[in-house]
Amino acid sequence: MAHSNSHPQHSVSNLPQLHKFITGHNSSGEAIVQTHSDFDWRPFDNKNMSFSVVYTTSQMPVDLNHDQDLAAHNTLMQTPERLGLVNPGGTVMRCVDFKPGYACGMHRTQSLDYGIVLEGSIEMRLDSGEVHKMKRGDVAVQRATQHQWVNTSDTEWARMMFVLQDCKNLVVGDKEMVEDLGVNESDLPPSQAGKL
Repeated sequence: MAHSNSHPQHSVSNLPQLHKFITGHNSSGEAIVQTHSDFDWRPFDNKNMSFSVVYTTSQMPVDLNHDQDLAAHNTLMQTPERLGLVNPGGTVMRCVDFKPGYACGMHRTQSLDYGIVLEGSIEMRLDSGEVHKMKRGDVAVQRATQHQWVNTSDTEWARMMFVLQDCKNLVVGDKEMVEDLGVNESDLPPSQAGKL
């Protein structure tokens, strides 16, 4: 078992550091942990948020043979600035910490996303005007919708885990629901920029 990320960047939040365990097989076909490491965090929007990319895949279905998925993930992480919110043709698992009182910009990804609240509570605001308060353990299934995350606490950080899966272009009526990063555009590359 190997340990990596000997000096990972910590989140700007006061929430506990998290760890990932990547499994595989030994020569006898038995399950092992190949690597374990601390989450490596990157601050965004004047340290109002921290992102940690836990894992990515670059094709569907994923090919685990000869650790091809690990190689693709490691290659992508060597140039993390190329990765938008979505990995074209694949998935991204990302943990996000939100500062007390912080509202990210309204945005849409062209993806099917699972968002799970891990710590604190957070509001999901939609462009229709709907507002839904989510608590620890609640799950949002975002289907290429325009949305915003708001930590309404004055004192507590909130943490969410997201799994974003690339999807086919969505058309509603005669309108194509393309990626719209809104005010986040200055900090994030468009997802299609990550295509190799």
